[in-house]
Amino acid sequence: MAESRRTGARSGAKRDTYTPETLLAVAVEVFLERGYDGTSMEHLSRAAGISKSSIYHHVRGKEELLHRAVSRALDGLFGVLDEPAARTGRAVDRLEAVARGTTAVLMSELPYVTLLLRVRGNTETERWAMARRREFDARVAALLKEAVADGDLRADVDVRLATRLLFGMINSIAEWYRPRAGNAHDDAEVSAAVVTLAFAGLRT
Repeated sequence: MAESRRTGARSGAKRDTYTPETLLAVAVEVFLERGYDGTSMEHLSRAAGISKSSIYHHVRGKEELLHRAVSRALDGLFGVLDEPAARTGRAVDRLEAVARGTTAVLMSELPYVTLLLRVRGNTETERWAMARRREFDARVAALLKEAVADGDLRADVDVRLATRLLFGMINSIAEWYRPRAGNAHDDAEVSAAVVTLAFAGLRT
């Protein structure tokens, strides 16, 4: 499946019209298939159908591609925290908005978020990405703690554990959701189901 998608990307992109965006999309597919550590510039060159020198025309190397990819995912996730629904109202309602928005970002930016979830801290970029993920989790945990203090969420569940369980459920979507594979459920239905199932157990 991954190979066929890359072949399509190669056939649809001419050497003189390749863009940083299309190059990034191909690089993410290769990173997901081979692992970042197992990917060389030669692998990226073959997958993109362009020379290594052409890749270097766009980026300094594969770590810059990784940084751009995980930045795209992180920008989407942090953008959810800045949306009006996540900034105003009762904490529990803001938390639900964050859960719904995070699920939507995961599905709309699936390859990029999946790659973000797989970083292990072996490079400077990966360590930076993991630190940003911890920052995101901390902000959500603070929101959950506020909702508990308001009496809207159960106080008998540890805040850190609840945060991990909530995002464990959301992140698991990356393992089965395939937007081009004829899913029986649309994005809105999946987001609504996540909020319903998670908060049915968390609300007082």
